[in-house]
Amino acid sequence: MMGWWIALGVIFLLGILPLGVSARYGGEGALLRVIAGPVRLTLFPRKKKEKKPKPAKKPAEQPKKQEESLPNPPQPPKQAPAADKKEKGGSLPDFLPLVKVALNFLGDFRRKLRVNRLELKLILAGGDPCDLAVNYGRAWAAVGNLMPRLERLFVIKKRDVEVECDFTAPETLVIARLDLTITLGRLLGLAIVYGIRALKEFLLLQKKRKGGATHEPDSQYA
Repeated sequence: MMGWWIALGVIFLLGILPLGVSARYGGEGALLRVIAGPVRLTLFPRKKKEKKPKPAKKPAEQPKKQEESLPNPPQPPKQAPAADKKEKGGSLPDFLPLVKVALNFLGDFRRKLRVNRLELKLILAGGDPCDLAVNYGRAWAAVGNLMPRLERLFVIKKRDVEVECDFTAPETLVIARLDLTITLGRLLGLAIVYGIRALKEFLLLQKKRKGGATHEPDSQYA
């Protein structure tokens, strides 16, 4: 009995295990990490490996020249390259159900994603107070249009958006961070549901092709 409880506990912990990515951008450049529970794996930038100096190679001894050069062996005749076979395309009506399954999967996958942290800090540069004030208003207007759209697409747990002005900065600066996660249980659930749907569409397509090859289509006006 205890073994069953342990197995259920392990399955539960795996189901709530967060998977995702963490992206940052700032003065030090871009940073991209993969999240798997407590593990953080940096994809970019990669650490450069120190190259060990290779030992110097000894000069190879040159073979002695033969007094008489041997005749070259006869080469087999070259075969003409085979003509490229053009790949036949599939039927568009048969392809559309698969596209529908893929789009539905992406829609549900988007709704299952969680934006754990969204940070954006924009530091506007400029020496003219009038121009800087105009750009400040435009920046907040763009943020006001963007954030509601993002909130309709994703569940955002924490957000921090700022716009500042700096009269001494040589150029406009951006500091951004985005953390996206989805639990392993939700990901597996989506994979199972839509994997079954895609398999059904493939089986229907295969059955339709076999039926079309062996049977004539029924006429509505027979």
